Amino acid sequence: MCGIAGWVDWERDLGNEHRVLDAMTGTLAPRGPDDGGTWLSRQAALGHRRLAVVDVEGGRQPMTAARGGEAPCVVTFSGEIYNFRELRRLLTSCGHRFRTSSDTEVLLRSYLEWGAECVTRLDGMFAFALWDPGRRALLLARDRLGVKPLYFLPYPNGVVFGSELKTLLAHPFARPEVTPDGLAAMLCVTPVPGRSVFRRIRAVRPGHLVLADADGRRERPYWRLESHEHPDDHPTTVRTVRRLLKDAVERQLVSDVPIGALLSGGLDSSAITALAADVIGHDGVTPTYSVGFQDQEKYFTPDATRPEQDSVFAHSVAETLRTRHTEILLHTEDVLRARSEVLRARDVPGFADINAAQYLMFRVVKKEVTVVLSGDAADESLGGYPWFHSPAARAQHALPWAAIPQSVCPVLDGDLRRRVARHLADDHAQAMTEVPRLPGEDPLGTRIRELFHLNLTRWLPLMLDFTDRTSMRAGLEVRVPFCDHRLVEYLWNTPWHIKSPGGRVKGLLRDAMAGALPAHVLERRKTSFPVNVHPDYEAGLREQMRAELSDRNSALSPLVDRAALLALLARPCDSPGMWRVRDTLALLLQTAEWLRAYRVVLC
Repeated sequence: MCGIAGWVDWERDLGNEHRVLDAMTGTLAPRGPDDGGTWLSRQAALGHRRLAVVDVEGGRQPMTAARGGEAPCVVTFSGEIYNFRELRRLLTSCGHRFRTSSDTEVLLRSYLEWGAECVTRLDGMFAFALWDPGRRALLLARDRLGVKPLYFLPYPNGVVFGSELKTLLAHPFARPEVTPDGLAAMLCVTPVPGRSVFRRIRAVRPGHLVLADADGRRERPYWRLESHEHPDDHPTTVRTVRRLLKDAVERQLVSDVPIGALLSGGLDSSAITALAADVIGHDGVTPTYSVGFQDQEKYFTPDATRPEQDSVFAHSVAETLRTRHTEILLHTEDVLRARSEVLRARDVPGFADINAAQYLMFRVVKKEVTVVLSGDAADESLGGYPWFHSPAARAQHALPWAAIPQSVCPVLDGDLRRRVARHLADDHAQAMTEVPRLPGEDPLGTRIRELFHLNLTRWLPLMLDFTDRTSMRAGLEVRVPFCDHRLVEYLWNTPWHIKSPGGRVKGLLRDAMAGALPAHVLERRKTSFPVNVHPDYEAGLREQMRAELSDRNSALSPLVDRAALLALLARPCDSPGMWRVRDTLALLLQTAEWLRAYRVVLC
C-alpha cells in the first residue's frame, strides 16, 4: 500500500520541478512510511511513498520498464494486485523478463503488453498513474469498487494528480476553493462520483480510467455492473458465494509482512476471519482485533442501530477459531484529541467520532501487523442495512441515509439549508438514471436493485474512504474481500428472495457460513461500528461548541443559525435523539477546524 503523486505538462519543462514534486509527495509520508522516490523528465514528474508489503526489497517506485528500444514507461502505483502471480506467468510466456518479484512490475509490464486495457485483467485494489513517453500520454486508473483513492486537477496544458486532496493542494495550481454547492455537498457526507469538495479538483471514478495527452483528456469506464437473470437456485447460490468469498480471502492473504484480521464479532468480520483461519490453519497465531470504549458497559444503551455490544461475540469467535485476540479500549479524551488528526487524514469533515475511533484502533494494530482483512462492504452487496428491509424506507424515493445530513439542517443558515436539501434530491435523481435496469423485473425487485445501486455507488465509497484514510494515516493496509468484483457482480444479480430468504437479513451469507461459526454469531443482529457513549464525550463537544460560538471571528458564523445552535446546546443530554445532536456538534466543529486549517476560500 502506498501513496502516489505527480504532474504532467505538455508545454512546461518539469525536469527541475523537484521542489513542487517533493512537496506533493511529502504529504503522503504516513501512507508510505517505508520508502519514497521521485522521477522527473521534461514532461512528467512522478512521486511515490511506499508501505512495503510485497517484495519488500525489490518493489521500489516509481518503476520503469521499456518495450524493445522505446523510451521506458514509468508507473507510480498504490494498492495490491492479488492475481499478480498468474499475470506474471502469462507475461513470462509472452516473452517478458522480470527484475523483481513485485506486483508493481507485473502491472507495468501488463501495460507494455496490453496497453490501457490491462486494467480489465487486474484483480485487486489499486490506483495508479502511468506515463508513456513514446505516446506522450498519461494513464490514470482506479479499481472497480474504489477501494483506493485517486484525485486529479486538469488544466489546459496538463494534469496534476495524487492519492489525497492534500497532495493536490500542495501544488501551486490548486486552490482550496469551495462553492456554496460544494459546501452543501460536503455536509451531505456521501461523495458524488467523480467530484471532490474543492472546485476544479476531480476524483477518478471507481472502475474508470483517464487517458490524457496533448490532444485532450478522455475518461471512460472499463467496468460497470450489468443486470441479467440469475441462473442459480438457492443451494447453488449458497455454494457459489462461499466459494467466491473464500477465494477472495485466500488471494488477499498474500503478503511478505505480518497480517491479521479485524474481528468485531459481527457476521461479516467473523466470516472473513473464519475463512482466513481455514486457509492459514487454526494454529492460534492469527492476530485479530476489536475496538470498544472506556466504561462502555456502564453507559451503553441498546438501540436499533446498536442492539448489543461486540465484546462477548468477538471473544467467542476468537476462542472458536483460536486466534490471538486483542480488544482495544479507547478513552474519551483520546477520541476528542484524535478528531484533528483524522480531519487531516481525510481532508474533509465526516463522522468525527467513528473516524477517530478507527484511527486510534489502527494505530494500535499497526504495532503488530502491517496488513489486516476487514468485513467491510458486505452490507452493501447483501442488503444488511435497515432501509433494505423496511417497507416504509423502501417507499421513500430518496437517499436512504438522508436523515443523517438532514439532522444538521435545522442549525444551518437558511440558504445553506436549502442547498443541502437540493443536493440530496439532485444526487438521488442522478443516481436513479445510472441504475442498470433489468427488463421485466417486478416492482419490488426493481426497487431493491435501486437501493443496492445507491449503496454501492454512494454509501460504500464513503465507508471505503473512512477505512482507507484512517488506516493509511497509521501506515496500515486494510484489505476488503467483500469488494472482490467477481463476488459483487454475482450478488448484484442474485434475487432478493435468495439474499434475504424469508425476510432473514443477509440469510444468504448466514447459509454460506453455516458450520463455520458459532450459532449465536451466525444469527447475530447487525450492530454498527461502536461509538463513544460516555457522557464526557458529549460534554466535551458542548464545551468546544460554546467556545467556538464565543469567538466573533468563528468560521462557522456565516454558515449557521446561531439562535438555533444555542437552543440545541440548551437541550438536556438525556433528551430523545441526542445521538443526532452529538453527530451534529461533531460535524460542525470539524467543519470549523477544516475551514481554518485548510484556509478554505468560500467562493
